[in-house]
Amino acid sequence: MNAPSAHDVLLVDDDDEVRTAYAQTLQLDGLDTVSFASAADALKQITPAFAGVVVSDVRMPGMDGLALLKAVAQIDREIPVVLVTGHGDVPMALEAMRGGAWDFIEKPADPVLLVETVRRALQHRRLVLENRALRQPAVPDDAWSGRLIGRSEAMQRVRRTLSVLADAPTDVLLFGETGTGKELAARALHDFGRRRTARFVAVNCAALPESMIESELFGHEAGAFTGARERRIGKIEHANRGTLFLDEIESMPLGAQTRLLRALQERSIERLGSNAEIPVDIRVVAATKVDLVAWASEGRFREDLVYRLNTVTVRLPPLRDRREDVPMLFRHFVARLAERHGVEPETPSTAALAALMERSWPGNVRELRNEAERFVLGLENLPGVAAANAPVAPLDAAVDAAERQAILAALARHGGRVGQSADALGVSRKTLYLKMRKHGLERVAVED
Repeated sequence: MNAPSAHDVLLVDDDDEVRTAYAQTLQLDGLDTVSFASAADALKQITPAFAGVVVSDVRMPGMDGLALLKAVAQIDREIPVVLVTGHGDVPMALEAMRGGAWDFIEKPADPVLLVETVRRALQHRRLVLENRALRQPAVPDDAWSGRLIGRSEAMQRVRRTLSVLADAPTDVLLFGETGTGKELAARALHDFGRRRTARFVAVNCAALPESMIESELFGHEAGAFTGARERRIGKIEHANRGTLFLDEIESMPLGAQTRLLRALQERSIERLGSNAEIPVDIRVVAATKVDLVAWASEGRFREDLVYRLNTVTVRLPPLRDRREDVPMLFRHFVARLAERHGVEPETPSTAALAALMERSWPGNVRELRNEAERFVLGLENLPGVAAANAPVAPLDAAVDAAERQAILAALARHGGRVGQSADALGVSRKTLYLKMRKHGLERVAVED
């Protein structure tokens, strides 16, 4: 069996000039494209593992585009095939779409439309393959990728940085929005570092009343204050030889910041009500969702503590900056939560995963997990997912519903502007207007 092609696009056209022009258009937009003068040669490159798109002319000697479509479907019906047709071939191309073609483009192919169509098809194909991978045993590349999930460059960079820091003695500041996984990263630093056999002690600074935070951190002796009936070991001392995780450290009162700074500098503490110095061997990992340097310039945080904490700062990316990780994360949560709730997990469809990738996720990974739990419990239906006993809609109605949803999503993303929405959808302004009229959407648009 041939090795699967690693290219994004297999381009087939017997006309040398047309083939060269299309290939240059796709390559200039960053799409790895390989060209063939015959469909038979292109077919040799296709296996069920092919992760790309086939773009083919219809009328060619020998095996034409329609024959190629049928041959590709025999290998894998979900490999996108985009047909390029002359005006007279449009009825034939429409018939081919009913037979499984992804889309068709009229000659001469508009470069922007060609690129947009291929990119949408390419994203669809990759989601199909990721969905299939769900049925295979999950084998993480290493322990880090199993803990901090994501294939995006941003997450690969985070894992590389944390793996270097795991055994380092330096303190670490984790910076990221709410829900980006700061505590997960802190636990990974501890679990994969040389302090893994000792305690990981987490303190949420925002959850502690100001009157109690020093007692919680440093401990106290019996009689140190009203109600202190016995000695209490503080969180810092409890984390001795292990890791102290200070979450939402921006919420710590300035008075406690002063004592914490001294403890970090001296690596020793005094319990409240005592003069005895107690040495501590700790690694501090702090987390914040705000710019501590800016806060220090405003007098809202101790400047010297900022520079003591941020010897190394690791930025955790928001989910909207790594949307390609959404399908993998969602499937991971669905599998784990289904097991927890004792139910058979529903497999999210390609359409559902694509819809999830379009959302901004202000709550980041935490919000995505909540969405997965509602999905597992059957409290929320995602696009493309129907209950097993739900009636099947007629194909024409299903296509119309999908088209209407796609138009609404494009209009919402572009503020109702028809021209920008048409460009994003890969259709002309006139075509979009006609489709909007068909679906009763004229009132949600504005001119641009």
